[in-house]
Amino acid sequence: MPFPRAARLGAALVAAGAVTLTGTPAAHAVVPFPVASLNGSGNNVANPTWGQANTPYSRVGAARYVNGLSQPFGGPNVRNISNRVHNDANQNLFSERRVTQWGFTWGQFIDHTFGLRDGREPGDPQGETANIPFSTSDPLEEFTNTLGYIPFVRSNPAPGTGVSNARQQTNTNSSYLNGFPVYGPDNTRLEWLRTGPVDGNLANNGATLLLSNGYLPRRDARGNAGAAPVMELNGRLIGQPGRAMVAGDVRANENLSLTATQTLFAREHNRIVALLPGALSEEDKFQIARRVVMAEQQYITYNEFLPALGVALPRYTGYNPAVNANLGNEFATVGYRAHSMIHGEFELETNASRYSQATLDALAAQGVEVAVDGDDAEIAIPLNLAFFNPDLLEQVQLGPMLLGLGLESQYKNDEQIDNQLRSVLFQIPVSGNPECLDGPGLPECFNGVVDLGAVDIERGRDHGMPTYNQMRQAFGLPPKASFTAITGEATDAFPADPQLTAGNEINDPDSLDTLQLFDIDGNAVDLNDEDAVEGTATREVRRTTLAARLRAIYGDVANVDAFVGMVAEQHVPGSDFGELQLAMWARQFQALRDGDRFFYGNDQGLTYIRNTYGIDYRRTLGQIIDLNTDLTAADLNHNVFLVPEADLPAPACTVAFTQTTEWPGNFQVNMTITNTGATPVNGWALRWEWANGQTVSELWNGVVSQSGRNVTVTNTAANATIAPGASRGGIGFNAQRDNFTNARPPNFTLNNRRCATV
Repeated sequence: MPFPRAARLGAALVAAGAVTLTGTPAAHAVVPFPVASLNGSGNNVANPTWGQANTPYSRVGAARYVNGLSQPFGGPNVRNISNRVHNDANQNLFSERRVTQWGFTWGQFIDHTFGLRDGREPGDPQGETANIPFSTSDPLEEFTNTLGYIPFVRSNPAPGTGVSNARQQTNTNSSYLNGFPVYGPDNTRLEWLRTGPVDGNLANNGATLLLSNGYLPRRDARGNAGAAPVMELNGRLIGQPGRAMVAGDVRANENLSLTATQTLFAREHNRIVALLPGALSEEDKFQIARRVVMAEQQYITYNEFLPALGVALPRYTGYNPAVNANLGNEFATVGYRAHSMIHGEFELETNASRYSQATLDALAAQGVEVAVDGDDAEIAIPLNLAFFNPDLLEQVQLGPMLLGLGLESQYKNDEQIDNQLRSVLFQIPVSGNPECLDGPGLPECFNGVVDLGAVDIERGRDHGMPTYNQMRQAFGLPPKASFTAITGEATDAFPADPQLTAGNEINDPDSLDTLQLFDIDGNAVDLNDEDAVEGTATREVRRTTLAARLRAIYGDVANVDAFVGMVAEQHVPGSDFGELQLAMWARQFQALRDGDRFFYGNDQGLTYIRNTYGIDYRRTLGQIIDLNTDLTAADLNHNVFLVPEADLPAPACTVAFTQTTEWPGNFQVNMTITNTGATPVNGWALRWEWANGQTVSELWNGVVSQSGRNVTVTNTAANATIAPGASRGGIGFNAQRDNFTNARPPNFTLNNRRCATV
């Protein structure tokens, strides 16, 4: 997902042994349930290395190298592709399913749980340098790059590969949703993170995680920053490495939203510890809290995160030891790189009384936009300021940061990537110009270029990814025969437009002009309304089609890079993804669920913890935020992954969807439809999508049809008409489900028009 980075941990990634399961000899933990290893080893008893850290990624298809061994295929220059395909031309487009910034934030949090390739950073003399050429003469280039190239280093080959067989790559994280960002991969890091001495003996450590005034500890928290665990340093932290916050994963400081989420779950661990009886040993309390946090991370992923994005999985039927949960190379290198979702800024709304005037002045001096109106403060943090800047989290405070992530939609998951990622990722702005950290003025702030979109394409070539159509076939999808078949557009020809240079349209900057914008309900956006143009569009029409630009770049569909083709696809209805990306996510997340012995649906102590101590893992992300910050449930949307209805255009209807009861394998729902429009509804069809394999088995006061995950309920003769302002209630059904996942549908339509949910 967001920011899959190359970072070599070296000695810090010492694998925990199969016997020493969590850094402590098993004799010190007497909890009556199995304890998961830190590094994933032994999760599958019959195949103990499945999903283990420091093992090669698996592959769905064969590796693709020029010589069959390690030489990447070439293709069009990836920065040139990025300038023509991934360039958003400073036009914001938002999620068409009202997914908030928690979408990409949670995506990154779990990315840093199950994936980190083994590779060197640019400048490391031991790295295999393959820098990306940068052309100052490209007519679509707006940025200055005094270095003359975009730094790129190939991933390290997995041991024993790339010489006489195809090169493979290593995942240094375990491939399970196991709380890795909170607890780390090995005993050494875990001991430093836990309260108590650092003496090589976890038996004398406390159950709680080390925090400093409620925030993650800094590398100098124990006095000697040089002895602290390795943390990835970049941007603002390079000059002050001791100020880096420390967590289980080395990338905790990459951006503000990630650091905030890591802090939240460290607090959650300590909150759970505080609920446990004092008579328990410190190790037992630690293991109970860790078991709950692992399950919470899984529960949120499968009940909130994936459903919000429209990723549907078949019903869970229990742990399957024949399923290898190992992270796939195609998924990690192509499918999970959803960088388009990442918003160009974080917008916080809170009480001005939280901050002293000195703090507000310090924020403004950094380039943060601060607006105080009476008792209210609005704070806008450009994404570039949020990179490797943990001090900023303490300044704005955890509560407002977590609240802000749920107030605004993330960007649309499409081919376009914000320039703060696409051009100046982790770069330090030039001095003396703090006013140009966003928007069209961004090129004036920087003299170096790091392009995440270009790196995404190049990383695919580095890892021997198949072409786009080969990737589709590997995931059971038919190849696309034309560029318009990929994008869903009407033409792949450039228009006869006097604004364009005939015969050289692909190199004309006007080719990216936005001509029309549409909001979440398909209504045209007034291009003269600056606020609407900046903040409401979910779809645009450019002067040239994406299909035309792809055709000009690649010539033939057979040549398209897998990443480029994937993000260019039109979305599957009811999803934030095209066909290929959706298939890749569904396959991987089903394997991560079904092949994990410690998935919450397989229990492994969770029932014991609930029955003995009254602690339940079944909490929404909003509930965990409520319990660990000064926010309350009233401050948060009931589902923080979805934008509050009040912040969207007025809907045509509302749907009250209430689960009234449940019993093993089944549940019952009552619904009420309200017509909020100005005209009567004469005959209606209510539609939604299930996320977890649910099946409607009996319905009353309506007629139901279901095809896969898609459900349509139509009226009966008695309730066909709904007058303006009137409601039709008593529409209910029984449905089948598994016993562990039953996500509420995030979106409803009535006669194909958006409904609010209550």
